[in-house]
Amino acid sequence: MLEFGIRSRSAGIEALGIPEGKVYWNLPPEQLTMIALERGQAKITKSGAIAVDTGEFTGRSPKDKFTVKDAITENAVWWNNFNIPFDAARFDQLYKKMLRYLNGKEFFVRDVYACADPRYRMNIRVINEYAWSNLFVYNMFIRPTEQELKEFEPEWLVVNAPGFLATPAEDGTRQHNFSIIDFTLKIILIGGSGYTGEIKKGIFTALNFILPHQKNVLSMHCSANEGEKGDTAIFFGLSGTGKTTLSADPNRKLIGDDEHGWTSDNVIFNFEGGCYAKTINLSEEKEPEIFHAIKAGALLENIICKSGTNEVDFSDCSRTVNTRVSYPIDFIEHITRPSIGRNPRNIFFLTCDAYGVLPPIAKLTPGQAAFHFISGYTAKVAGTEADVVEPTMTFSACFGAPFMPLHPTVYAEMLSKKMKEANVNVWLVNTGWSGGPYGTGKRMSLKYTRALITAALTGTLDTVIFRPHEVFGIAMPTTCPEVPAEILNPRNTWGDSEEYDHKAQFLAEAFLKNFEKFALHANEEILKGAPQVKMHA
Repeated sequence: MLEFGIRSRSAGIEALGIPEGKVYWNLPPEQLTMIALERGQAKITKSGAIAVDTGEFTGRSPKDKFTVKDAITENAVWWNNFNIPFDAARFDQLYKKMLRYLNGKEFFVRDVYACADPRYRMNIRVINEYAWSNLFVYNMFIRPTEQELKEFEPEWLVVNAPGFLATPAEDGTRQHNFSIIDFTLKIILIGGSGYTGEIKKGIFTALNFILPHQKNVLSMHCSANEGEKGDTAIFFGLSGTGKTTLSADPNRKLIGDDEHGWTSDNVIFNFEGGCYAKTINLSEEKEPEIFHAIKAGALLENIICKSGTNEVDFSDCSRTVNTRVSYPIDFIEHITRPSIGRNPRNIFFLTCDAYGVLPPIAKLTPGQAAFHFISGYTAKVAGTEADVVEPTMTFSACFGAPFMPLHPTVYAEMLSKKMKEANVNVWLVNTGWSGGPYGTGKRMSLKYTRALITAALTGTLDTVIFRPHEVFGIAMPTTCPEVPAEILNPRNTWGDSEEYDHKAQFLAEAFLKNFEKFALHANEEILKGAPQVKMHA
């Protein structure tokens, strides 16, 4: 075995069952970039960032995500069509096959942390088949110091081999790609897909089980930032709803853009050490923080360059609309150090409403907040998952159901308790359509969404008059600085108000239908937070 780089004094790769090959330990981003370019797996762009093509998969594949069913998970995991059980013996067999696949090859190992709060830190060792995947891990997780690397003792292992294809009949997978978690062995296997988001969401899923179930910490699919007075804002939302964009605010310090924990002593901490932002239609004017983070060390995925140049065309979605960039969080100018916040004051539920029914912002009662959190309504935006080609209505409990191993009420009850204890304001923000549904209306202006959120954060909305939505009951402000008053009530933006009323009823009925499976676990306050559907004659 040939080994290069800084490696831990603990047991090496041979102990895992890979006796031969060439292994690179904890290489700096400059070397990983050079290797990816030399192997012809990446190209350099005008900004200095490298760009790669992730191959067959340009988004996650939720139907191919599994959890080993064993003594730890059998009675704790909420088994369903995204928490899919996997046999422990089959996992062991597949693990050994992946190690044999890597044996004799060149591969890359990186030791990293998850969780900025040292009380909950997870030590992770990641084995990557490709240098650029290892760069992604460097960018996205918390980077140990050189001295910490020498003493590093891994708790969890991730084996990532995009070139390894499973045989479903033999290995127990649905098809040749897979992402499987074993909580007993503390191993995550990812094969057959080069989409790097599978790595970060594998660790996120693990933390969504460990922290609430074992450590009394609420895990959240959210971004977070901090104001000048130390007030923390939390932004819940699925991919494509604006978590990364809206939390990258030049007037506030970023804590993190996607995954956080909320402790019993009211601390908000980032799980990661980087950002993974969508780049479709990215511009310096609209999203300067993200735009300027795309430089040497950043990793672009599935982008297209302008003809005959190495300049990225951020408007080109011919490969996928789910174009992405990963970069270390310190590529953003305004960040907290470390990635920890306290004193949460505002929570925003970001929803991309493809029907144009929900208002651009509304204030929620505690009951409404719990109802909408459990519902997790949004539209899946094209490209973030396989086979999604246009916005599609979905209800994703806790705004992250595919990554939540426990029953949604576990997370909802923890959040409800913390909201009341911290006395936070909760807002529903529609970053989707206005003036009609997808295909008729248009996407909500980012400029107006930013102005509404700023008004909520600064307390400007505390002094305005609110009106209840006729169906959903949520409180809509009647005025807001720098936002046209007519868009604040979505009914006013439609050409046909009667058509709007029908669509609002349709969406409300969909909410109630979805909530039926949670109703038995919901208290009276939550049930009162549901929309009111008019009875048909």
